[in-house]
Amino acid sequence: MTQAQAARVPRIVVVGAGFAGLACVRRLERRLGPRDARIMLVDPTSHSLYLPLLPQVASGVLGASSVATPLARLLRRTVRVPAGALGVDLPARTLYIRKITGEDDALRYDYLVLAPGSVTRTFEIPGLAEHARGMKTLKQALSLRDHVIAQLELAAAANSAEEKRRRCSFLVVGGGYAGTETCACLLELTRNAARKMPGLHPDMIHWTLADIAPTLMPELGEELGTKAQKMLINRGVDFRLGVSVASVTDDEVKMTDGSVLPTQTLVWTAGVAASPLVRGLGESLRGRVVVGADLRLPAWDGVFALGDCAAVPDLAKQREGVDNAVCPPTAQHAMRQGKVAADNVVSAMQGRPPRDYYHKDLGLVVDLGGPRAVAKPLGIPLSGVPAQIATRGYHLLAMPSVRSRLRVTGNWISHGVAGDDLLRVDLGIDRPRTIAGYEFTDIYPDPEHIAGIIEGLESDRREQE
Repeated sequence: MTQAQAARVPRIVVVGAGFAGLACVRRLERRLGPRDARIMLVDPTSHSLYLPLLPQVASGVLGASSVATPLARLLRRTVRVPAGALGVDLPARTLYIRKITGEDDALRYDYLVLAPGSVTRTFEIPGLAEHARGMKTLKQALSLRDHVIAQLELAAAANSAEEKRRRCSFLVVGGGYAGTETCACLLELTRNAARKMPGLHPDMIHWTLADIAPTLMPELGEELGTKAQKMLINRGVDFRLGVSVASVTDDEVKMTDGSVLPTQTLVWTAGVAASPLVRGLGESLRGRVVVGADLRLPAWDGVFALGDCAAVPDLAKQREGVDNAVCPPTAQHAMRQGKVAADNVVSAMQGRPPRDYYHKDLGLVVDLGGPRAVAKPLGIPLSGVPAQIATRGYHLLAMPSVRSRLRVTGNWISHGVAGDDLLRVDLGIDRPRTIAGYEFTDIYPDPEHIAGIIEGLESDRREQE
């Protein structure tokens, strides 16, 4: 194709390589040839992340490569732009991006598909931004694993019972799927680790799950939500429902009911908010940009929004009598919306009418660690081993490639046979990206400085005695 021919080919720009964006791009590749359109995917990462299994990455059940599939393996001819999308000029049909090198650039489009996903929802709580840990990205999951293992190692070496208790106490805020699975999976890891570390015992491990809602995972229904809660209570989880966080410091969390939890680990999973990219692009519903059932942004031809960033009408629930229902931010909706968006882009190019998005929810699955799970596939309530089979089967079918399915299956088998590896790689440490930064050769003080530090520490110890 000559440069002149390439210039006349419509440019389709897709933002986001999550469930919605990836499904859209792969469908476009199947439906359009190189002479029909130039497809571009804007995302700062080189992979598509399977978010529902991040708790198992944090707990070491799965390796990072099992849930992060390289885009180079999934896409054939899409031009990948390694950049973050920071803004859209709708009248100029231009996307403002920042490349991973830090350079700013502008990308023109004929058709734009916005699927940037969501970010962790936070509030103006003192100390939350500085001390809370999220579970939305691969680096956050690996960093949390490092941190939790480090707390156990420090607890095992601690000289005081107070420090041991504080470092062995963990708080998860958010009683949805992400929070519940994170608490369950890391509880399993920490209990097993305490059996192997001299100076620790499984009974010293204490996990608390807090949520402002009065019930756990209300989307599952009262019966399954209660079963999940009982499973975790039997394993020692302390529930604080109907309360939230008032303030956070280095070594304690104050709750809204006045109680104080001594801990150095707060995992914040209290919901998600739409990507800031869609702010100001139109009418919004709780931060999500409002689109039609055909996923088009009202008043702007050729612009579509879908997935977690968009308030997409849930026609299936509306037909059941739920007024103004919108699709929840789940993977199954995002993947199917991506395919509909691709079809509607092709229809717009060919001058045909778009089709509406309609999907009846297939149910929910929640992994509670080991053989424990609750699930509601096709409305059928399951718990225990049958639920775990359904949960893992669903995840395998939803993964984007055969290679990723094989990796996940292999990890599950090896973990079941060999158990946990308490590997800490210190991803969470903020260090310069230099040789000295990675190898810690810049941290050693001179002998005189060391002598002064030791003298000060000994003096403090004598005063405490």
